[in-house]
Amino acid sequence: MSQAKICGFAASAVICALLLTVGCAELAEETTKPKVEPEEQKPTVKLALKFTPEDLTTYKVTTERERGVIWEGPLINKPKSFVGGHTGNRIEMTFTQQIQSVDDEGNAVAKITIKGLKYLAKVKDNIILDFDSSREKDLNNPLGKLIGQSYTIEITASGQVSKVIDVSGARTAVGGVSSNQRAARLLSTEVIKEQHSIPALSAVEKNQLRPGESWSDIKTFSFGPMGSKSYERIYELKEINNINGRRIAIIKMSVVPSSEKAKELHKEQVTGFFSKLFDTTETYTGELRLDLTAGKVEKYFEEFRSDWIAVDPMAPEKEKEPDMLRMSATRLYRIERID
Repeated sequence: MSQAKICGFAASAVICALLLTVGCAELAEETTKPKVEPEEQKPTVKLALKFTPEDLTTYKVTTERERGVIWEGPLINKPKSFVGGHTGNRIEMTFTQQIQSVDDEGNAVAKITIKGLKYLAKVKDNIILDFDSSREKDLNNPLGKLIGQSYTIEITASGQVSKVIDVSGARTAVGGVSSNQRAARLLSTEVIKEQHSIPALSAVEKNQLRPGESWSDIKTFSFGPMGSKSYERIYELKEINNINGRRIAIIKMSVVPSSEKAKELHKEQVTGFFSKLFDTTETYTGELRLDLTAGKVEKYFEEFRSDWIAVDPMAPEKEKEPDMLRMSATRLYRIERID
């Protein structure tokens, strides 16, 4: 490989490593075998949340955002300035949801109280924060001020946070962005809506559905210099199981990266020039288990992963180990009912 080509590929490697420093924002198994309703008895069901004043439910929500850059070529060709690894964070928050009131349309005002928090952050594989509110010594961390704080939101029967009503008390308690940036971000309107919304329900258009029917919406991810991509998330009501006297709806999610509907809403997909140097593989899966009897989410998750691999185009065909870079991006959202 010529010196010029080596330098060019090496420069790409360094740029990949730099991407690690930007763009990263700071479900329990059933033990009873379900009884599946016979095919010929497929009833229609309404996929919606149900709220009762004073009802109290505990949930745990987990989010993860991570980017990685790894050099997989010969170490002798690895640029001296290249520092790979994974950068991102993983946040687990346990909270109670107490219903304060319900309107005529089934929408509720809910008081959210933070009961527990884990926050792991790393930069290029170096852990810069490992907070766990269950460890008494960690409560001295500014994030400890979040424990016991409350805010109120309005939740629709379709699983949308339609309004963040009052979060001022919690924001005052943590001292604002300047003194506690991570805690303040967890109390931002954007993050609160993300943590308490259920996209699979929000996208439902029909009032009644039968197993086998589906619906969809559009989700867009942005990867900085690697560009942006839109996906049509297709949700299908697979079956309704009877478990311990409860009716549980199972909804599976699949995606279509370049559907006609996505093209209508995003007529021009934004693709970074840098991404053209890479081959891409992607997985994007999700599932919702909805307790139709109680009108509550049992568990819900969506997990996305993308891998970009670049191999030196000038490497000889017989070369056993060509210069190669691997980049990755992970996005995870999971919420599960604790009691």
